[in-house]
Amino acid sequence: MATSTEPTRTRTPIARVVGASLIGTTVEWYDFFLYGVAASVVFGELFFPKGEELTGTLLSFATFAVGFFARPIGGVVFGHFGDRLGRKNLLVLSLLMMGLATFAIGLLPTYAQVGALAPVLLTVLRLIQGFALGGEWGGAVLIVSEHGDPARRGFWSSWPQAGAPAGQLIANGVLAGLAAFQSDEDFNSWGWRIPFLLSAVLVLVGLWVRLRIEESPLFRQARDKQEPTDKLPFVEVITKYPREVLTAMGARMAENVSYYIFTIVIATYAKEHLKLDKSFALNAVLIGAAIHFCAIPMWGALSDRVGRKPVYLLGAIGVGIWAFVFIALVDTKNFALAALAVTVGLVLHGAMYGPQASFFTELFGTRVRYSGVSVGYKLASIIAGGLAPFIAVALLKAYDSGYAISIYVAACSVISIIAVTSYGETRQRDLATL
Repeated sequence: MATSTEPTRTRTPIARVVGASLIGTTVEWYDFFLYGVAASVVFGELFFPKGEELTGTLLSFATFAVGFFARPIGGVVFGHFGDRLGRKNLLVLSLLMMGLATFAIGLLPTYAQVGALAPVLLTVLRLIQGFALGGEWGGAVLIVSEHGDPARRGFWSSWPQAGAPAGQLIANGVLAGLAAFQSDEDFNSWGWRIPFLLSAVLVLVGLWVRLRIEESPLFRQARDKQEPTDKLPFVEVITKYPREVLTAMGARMAENVSYYIFTIVIATYAKEHLKLDKSFALNAVLIGAAIHFCAIPMWGALSDRVGRKPVYLLGAIGVGIWAFVFIALVDTKNFALAALAVTVGLVLHGAMYGPQASFFTELFGTRVRYSGVSVGYKLASIIAGGLAPFIAVALLKAYDSGYAISIYVAACSVISIIAVTSYGETRQRDLATL
């Protein structure tokens, strides 16, 4: 009787759990996206040898991709200990690691100062960022999903997802503000460092909030029942849930690729292909991210009513079609149309990203759920999000047309549509019995 009543007695109010997860994911995504935006507008010039403009950007995006290769490793490590020690402790550790790495990037010497050591240091810190973020997402969505009301799981678990556009909003907002009030010379010299150094303050806030929540009640129940001879969580995920891992990976293709095209690649496309000022893309993404933040919980709530699959498929089909409209609108060089292109693209992306947390959570059993969602989510990040900016810029360089990028997004959408269609609806699953 004591075991069954413990979760109720110590359960943190869901609003506080959601707030802690949202603030923490916002800080971590701020750190991660800040690097992506900086890679598209300034790192190519500062950390690599001088050369043809797009080549420097490609090298910069290569270091961006390195962070994604580290994410599955972080997912496995954090997932293992998260399934053994709990969600809360690992969330605190991931936030601390990410913040320290981001702060250190703001202190790095440039290529002109230390030569080849500059990109090496940048790559090492990017690896630490990726490793930390690999453990962040799974823990953040699980601690909410395992606390909340099952009937509103899609809504509550979508809030940590909203940390992505919130982090993007802050990162783009700070960079756009600096770009507006600084000359290009000052921004490239020292202004770009300010947003990275500000990460220290955001991390302290995130840590304070996260340390005030309780451990997941479902995890505590599963831990009490766990036998010492149980398989390692990662091994059990691979052997018992291979289909679920592949479903999560396939579902992520359109979601992950489209997001980085709409928010990161647009900066390079506008600056180097259309020869527009860097603030053009930054401000367009700023507007889109604000709408995106509001749309994600709405899509999550809708998935509680009609199911995860219909909402997810709407988003996957939508971004595949919109990718062509997106390029056409941005090519006009009209700011209002470019902002519309980004905003609609991100709203459609939210139809996948909103229900994604609950959908993936419902695929795996409690005792290996941290490992399961982390492995499926992060493995896809390598071939989807990590390579998306690099592939997109390479296509732009090869074909000198944004529509090559649109075809790339559409192909990824087909993969996601197949993955989601081939798996059953999960909305009614009871997490406690999985």
